[in-house]
Amino acid sequence: MTKVKSDIEIARAASKKPIMEIGGKLGIPAEDLIPYGHDKAKITADFIARQQGRKDGRLILVTAINPTPAGEGKTTTTVGLGDGLNRIGKKAIICIREASLGPCFGVKGGAAGGGYAQVVPMEDMNLHFTGDFHAITSAHNLLAALIDNHIYWGNEQNIDIRRISWRRVMDMNDRALRQIVGSLGGVSNGFPRETGFDITVASEVMAILCLARDLKDLEQRLGKIIIAYRRDKTPVFARDIKADGAMAVLLKDAMQPNLVQTLENNPAFVHGGPFANIAHGCNSVVATTTALKLADYVVTEAGFGADLGAEKFFDIKCRKAGLKPDAAVIVVTARALKMNGGVAKENLGSEDVDAVRKGCANLGRHIQNVKKFGVPVVVAINHFTLDTPAEIEAIKTYVATLGAEAVLCKHWAEGSAGIEDLARKVVEITDSGHSQFSPLYPDEMPLLEKIETIAKDIYHAGEVVASDAVREQLRSWEEQGYGHLPVCMAKTQYSFSTDPNLRGAPSGHTVTIREVRLSAGAGFVVVITGEIMTMPGLPRSPSSERIFLNDDGFIEGLF
Repeated sequence: MTKVKSDIEIARAASKKPIMEIGGKLGIPAEDLIPYGHDKAKITADFIARQQGRKDGRLILVTAINPTPAGEGKTTTTVGLGDGLNRIGKKAIICIREASLGPCFGVKGGAAGGGYAQVVPMEDMNLHFTGDFHAITSAHNLLAALIDNHIYWGNEQNIDIRRISWRRVMDMNDRALRQIVGSLGGVSNGFPRETGFDITVASEVMAILCLARDLKDLEQRLGKIIIAYRRDKTPVFARDIKADGAMAVLLKDAMQPNLVQTLENNPAFVHGGPFANIAHGCNSVVATTTALKLADYVVTEAGFGADLGAEKFFDIKCRKAGLKPDAAVIVVTARALKMNGGVAKENLGSEDVDAVRKGCANLGRHIQNVKKFGVPVVVAINHFTLDTPAEIEAIKTYVATLGAEAVLCKHWAEGSAGIEDLARKVVEITDSGHSQFSPLYPDEMPLLEKIETIAKDIYHAGEVVASDAVREQLRSWEEQGYGHLPVCMAKTQYSFSTDPNLRGAPSGHTVTIREVRLSAGAGFVVVITGEIMTMPGLPRSPSSERIFLNDDGFIEGLF
């Protein structure tokens, strides 16, 4: 029996082309590429600015059902579809997020695709890459240091140290840092206070970098960050302590999109990485809008299931950037549907058509939700070797009852050759011009009503529970002029509800708002529900235990 190569073995055997050649295919001159070695580069801001008058290509969003331990393969399908479009003669670019070290060493693993549908260099992308996350971490923590320093040297802004909202970040899962007391050790170390750490991908700086259009917009947004409140409860902004300029300097290079390639030597932009259950879960606006100027088709993804990633892509990213998606692909596997239908992970290898049909309720909910945004939908069945014809046919039959089509895709095993059917279907849908995209709610809707609209229309919740303190905070922000902002729901990715163990398509459940945070610079209100944490913890047996350098100096176990 032929041994199936691991993802990292496939990536390591890739026949990569020089990154200047990949850029050349897009019409990017060598002088507008800043190389990071031979296989990755950043695209200069000057080149991006020169593309603004060009016509936009078609925008395709790849999303998925709620993730399960069985696996769905959203990034793999994004990469495969990009390769498939190029294979059938279309000029396509893939736009995905950068990987966070937290999940790499925790549970999720890498984020560069899989099998024969990967972006390379895989090891670099899943580790330090071009240093963007380190720059974001540094800029965020510079602001934190400047806040404590400002207070130490007299507190000219009259910051109430009980109401400092800016925490610190690091790109690692570390539950011990969620709540800490800082500045201990005496007078020379400042004023002791309670604080804590979030993971870098939850930082408002990350969200700002991913939503900013250029360096000027970036600096203005950084200046709008609310860092604390005074005793009279008026906000203190980052610009008030003169932090915005230095933060922008640290982020100057990180603002430039990263160019890499797929295993089939097609261009991929990998830039930014806000978490989808904590933040808005999309790659950068500057990467997506630049790709739209350079290609006829741009394939991008949004994190986790469509209830989180797609909703935020539509209601936050598209709203803020003026994007109008032409189609959405919802990724599903028969294995994941069986889990939603009640089958245990260890029994997924056996045919169970009834469980597939039962689990299709989750898929159906996502199809209906995406259609609420006016975007045409096609379902991609990401094929596993143990899937049976009867299970595949059950999915196709179910999807057809909802007025959509499900296409079997074998890109993991066959690369672009295994996803040609989906590529042709996507071209058909996008070129038809049937997309009537519209966000779920208008800007002028009150903040609590926006939350309730998402909870009831997307999650199918029966009610939203918010304390008087939360309601008062939302009203206060509306009075301060922030009522027009969209809301960013921080919710478990595993369920439509706030209970991660409630699979399928639950209805009538309660969504409890634990906390709300204003991200004035990014331009949205974060709504924290259930038990979601902005600093994840590591599992009992983290992935890091199986990551090491082999005798030849190669990385093992990363993915």
